[in-house]
Amino acid sequence: MINQYSSQTTNIPFKGLIILMVTFTLAACIQGEKDQAEDNEDKEEIAIPVETNLVTVGSITAFYPSTTTLEAEQEASVVAKVGGIVEKYYVEEGDLVKAGQPLVQIESDRLRLELKRSEANLNKLKNDLNRQKAIYKRNLVSSESYEKLMFEYDSEKASYELSKLELTFATVLAPIDGVISKRHVKVGNMVTMNEAVFHITDFSPLHAVIYVPEKELYKIALKQVVQIQVDARNNKVFDGFVKRISPIVDADSGTFKVTIEVNDDDQILKPGMFGRLQIIYDTHLNSLLIDKNAVITEDAISSVFVIRDSRAIKQNIKVGFINDISIEVLSGLKDGDVIVTTGQNSLKNDSLIEILK
Repeated sequence: MINQYSSQTTNIPFKGLIILMVTFTLAACIQGEKDQAEDNEDKEEIAIPVETNLVTVGSITAFYPSTTTLEAEQEASVVAKVGGIVEKYYVEEGDLVKAGQPLVQIESDRLRLELKRSEANLNKLKNDLNRQKAIYKRNLVSSESYEKLMFEYDSEKASYELSKLELTFATVLAPIDGVISKRHVKVGNMVTMNEAVFHITDFSPLHAVIYVPEKELYKIALKQVVQIQVDARNNKVFDGFVKRISPIVDADSGTFKVTIEVNDDDQILKPGMFGRLQIIYDTHLNSLLIDKNAVITEDAISSVFVIRDSRAIKQNIKVGFINDISIEVLSGLKDGDVIVTTGQNSLKNDSLIEILK
C-alpha cells in the first residue's frame, strides 16, 4: 500500500511537466509561423507607378533670358511756341499723325494785327529808303543818314518776318510721325509759350533695353535673334534682334547696355508693356533630348531613372543646353531609352515600377 501511494505521487508531477513542454512547443511553432508569414509579407515588393518618355534626337538652342519694359525709339512732347487761348484741336489720343500735320489752333487775332502793323511799317520804310536812295545818288544826303535808314529797314523787315513766323506758330504742328499718346489741353485753355499740348509716340520700331552682366558679354552679338513675350499677349511670341551694344561697361553696376529692336508690324505691342525675352546665342543640332522634369540633381550631379525590364535604374548623365521644356544630354543615355518623367522622387535604384498609360 505504501509503495503504490508513493508511485502515484511521483507520476503526477512528471505528466504535468510533459504537458507544459508540449504547450511551449506548440506556442513556439505558432509564433514561428507568424514570424515567417510576416517576413514573407515584408519581402513582397510593391510596384511604384510612374510615367515615362523616350530619349529623342532634335535641336536645342541656348539663350540668355532677361526682362524689360518696351519703349519707343522716338517720342516727342509737343509744346506751344506762342501763348494764347486754345481755339480747337484737330486730333485725339490714339490718332495716327504725320510730321507737319496740324494738332492745335491757338487764337491768332493779335498775331495777325501785329503782322499787319509790321507790314505797314516795313512798306513805309521801304518807300522812304527808295526816295533816300535817289537823293543819295545825287549826293544830296549824307551817307550816315542813308545807312541809318537802311538799318531801320532791315530791322523792320526782321520784325515782319518774326511776326509772320509767330502767326504760323499759332497752328501747332506734329514734329514726327506717330500716335497721339496724350492730350494736355482743352478748348478754351490758356497756354503759355513752351507749354506741352500733346505727346506723340512712334510705335515703329519699339525697343527693349536690357543691362547684361559683364561676365555674359561673350554670349551677346549684333543681329542675334531675340524672342519676346509680354504679359498682355501671353500666347504670342514676337521676334526681334540685337540692334546696339554699348561699347562701355558701367563701372557701378558692372553691366553693359543692350538695345533690342522688336518686330511688330501689326502694332499689337505698346510702349511701357512688361516683357520677357530670350537672346538666342547658339543652337545644337541632332542632340539627345529628354524631358526637363525627368532630371534629378543632387550635389551638382544630374541623373535620371532608365527603365530596364520593369525596373528603374538610376543613371548619371552629363547635361548641355537647357530650355523651358527639354534638356540636352551629352553622355549617359542613348536614343530610344525610356526614362521616368513623373514619380522618380519615390524611386530607388532597381525599384520595381508600373508604367501608367
